[in-house]
Amino acid sequence: MGLFAILIVGHLSMKINLVRNWVYKTLNPRETDRLINSELGSPSAADSASSDPSRPLWSAAPRQRLRSLDTFRGLSLVIMVFVNYGGGKYWFFKHESWNGLTVADLVFPWFVFIMGTSILLSLSSMLRWGSSKQKVLGKIVWRSFLLILLGIIVVNPNYCLGPLSWDNLRIPGVLQRLGFTYLVVAGLELLFTKPGAESGTLETPCPALQDILPYWPQWICILALEVIWLCLTFLLPVPGCPRGYIGPGGIGDFGNYPNCTGGAAGYIDRLLLGEKHIYQHPSSSVIYQTTMPYDPEGILGTINSIFMAFLGLQAGKILLFYRDQHKQILCRFLTWSIAMGMISAVLTKCSKEEGFIPVNKNLWSISYVTTTSCFAFILLSLMYYVVDVKRLWSGAPFFYPGMNSILVYIGHEVFENYFPFKWKIQDTQSHAEHLTQNLTATTLWVIISYLLYRRRIFWKI
Repeated sequence: MGLFAILIVGHLSMKINLVRNWVYKTLNPRETDRLINSELGSPSAADSASSDPSRPLWSAAPRQRLRSLDTFRGLSLVIMVFVNYGGGKYWFFKHESWNGLTVADLVFPWFVFIMGTSILLSLSSMLRWGSSKQKVLGKIVWRSFLLILLGIIVVNPNYCLGPLSWDNLRIPGVLQRLGFTYLVVAGLELLFTKPGAESGTLETPCPALQDILPYWPQWICILALEVIWLCLTFLLPVPGCPRGYIGPGGIGDFGNYPNCTGGAAGYIDRLLLGEKHIYQHPSSSVIYQTTMPYDPEGILGTINSIFMAFLGLQAGKILLFYRDQHKQILCRFLTWSIAMGMISAVLTKCSKEEGFIPVNKNLWSISYVTTTSCFAFILLSLMYYVVDVKRLWSGAPFFYPGMNSILVYIGHEVFENYFPFKWKIQDTQSHAEHLTQNLTATTLWVIISYLLYRRRIFWKI
């Protein structure tokens, strides 16, 4: 109701010429924006686009990046940083112990989703400007390798167990999952892309499905991966556990399966990676008192993160094929959102625990992907309409960390326990003190990203 009241007041205020002129002057993109036209987020030569805010973004500058994408990425990143710093110790800013969904569980899949969207736009841009597939593939492999390497060596939570060595090295992780997901999705798109795809001019027998039908090989590969996930999850024999078990173990399920945390997903990680090389303190240990290590960024869940990125890639195809057709873009975003929501309703039976496949962030279940992608399509629709179509909002302040996402993510992990991002709290039970500290740390990273943006400094991998 408070948000609704703010919208009403804002709408009425925008009818006042003085207020409207001040807002447009304040939020209008800076001259620097015209110098940033690479989909991967690095500064390049200035284009000759007009700064007239009434001109459509695609027609004004074919190479100019969509601000809504960076705003979406930045919003996800800011919430992720706030959650990782503690979220004020509120329960809804903590990851769900097992089945269910909180605010904290939304941001990582949103980040994967928007990465998929950026993949499509960046690949189409590179191919359109004459880069060979071999050269593009080299960039994809190198970028994936760097992300995985940074995740293993720099952003590794097992530092807290002592000097990092092979004995306690955590192999999976957020950046590792991003790197591998990027490699698979970008590789598939590059392998099967057809002439004309980079310009959005492919001809199809059914124009209404021109963003889907030409990409049937990619869809077959993704659906095959989903079949593999389903078969491994529900058919793989796990020693000492019932077939198809996807519970938390510990004291869950009346304590009948204490060593079965994650079922097949946990078993595969322990078998292939080893117990000491996965996450040692899963969120399930708090409520369900589990003793088995379990990694929420494990091998099996990566299959569904690939599917999440592929749905983001689909959003990029919509933007590419229906450029300048704002109504078509918004309608298709909402159609995909409704479709994903209906699949989630069927899989979960609209319940937390009783569905065929519950929403579960630890497992990255298929229902978790369809649910978070449903929200992602809605949020991207709103941002696209407000930021790129109507230009009522520049995307600030989320736009700035969105332009330097890798730097902000790695920086907030590396300097997490250093002042001024953290200090000793007098009352550890006080939400006010935790909230002040976490908001301060998050705000500092937004300010840092803004200063880097002003100086045109962007960390590109």
